[in-house]
Order: sequence, then C-alpha cells, then structure tokens
Amino acid sequence: MPIEIERKFLLLNDDWRVEASRSIAMRQGYLSEGGGRASMRVRVEGALGKLNIKAAVAGAARAEYEYDIPLSEAEEMLATLCGGLILKRRHYVDRDGLTWEIDVFEGANAGLVVAEVELSSVDQEFPRPIWLGLEVTAEQRYYNHALSKRPYAEWSEIEQRPAPERK
Repeated sequence: MPIEIERKFLLLNDDWRVEASRSIAMRQGYLSEGGGRASMRVRVEGALGKLNIKAAVAGAARAEYEYDIPLSEAEEMLATLCGGLILKRRHYVDRDGLTWEIDVFEGANAGLVVAEVELSSVDQEFPRPIWLGLEVTAEQRYYNHALSKRPYAEWSEIEQRPAPERK
C-alpha cells in the first residue's frame, strides 16, 4: 500500500519566495462528500489531469493512491461531478535535500498559505527553514478536503489563528 508521509506548516512570512524554483496553478475538486474512509480528488495541475484517493485520517502518514488521467476527463469531472473547488498556486522550494511544496490558496481560501514536505519516515529529522511557522499536520481544518467544505474565508478571526504547537 503506498503511504504518503507529509508534514504541514503555516508560514511566518514570504521569505520563501526568493527560494522558489517553479510554480504551477492547480484546480481540484472532490468526488466524495467526506465522512467515509477515503477522500477522492480530481485535480488539474497545469496541463495534467490527476485522480487521487487518500485515507481520510489526520496525521503525517496515510495511504495515498494517485493516477494520471486525461486532462479532458479531469476538466469534465471538475465541471460535472466534483464539489468544493479548491484553487491554488503551488510553489516548489528545494533545500537540504527536500522539496517543500508551498500552496498559496486563491478564491474562497485566499489568504491561506501552507507549506508541506514529504518525508521518508514519520520521525525523520529535517532542518526547519526560518520562514516556517507552526505545524498544523494534525489539524484537519487545514486539509484541502476540509477547505473544500468550509473555506478559509468562512473562518472567524479566532479560527484563523493556529492552535499552539504541541511538543
């Protein structure tokens, strides 16, 4: 079973932008409403179509399956079958042997910026860039599927403040 090991963080500032080597626009929607054992996502990533199935659990490690699909089919599914459209631009920062994916959300999630890093093990140590803020890996509200149902724009000012980091 393919497992994704990923940690998610908020950012302190925009200093990461000088390190970004590339970026790509993404649109994605969900084929399932949630509440089940998995989320099913369709994404248009530049000129590529993707189908993704992820275990519906919070945390750094979870099952993930991803498949390339024809762009025309991805566009059609987004238009006719998916709910909760997510718009974002993903920026890539390569440093210390890792690739950081920094999602700058648009539309109903504008104002939210999240950095993710994929690791080879849950307990893998890594240097934290100075622009990295609080970890939100365990906070489901920052997951794209949750944002598709309750966008960042609907959060109160208090909700937009991250919970204190747990040690």
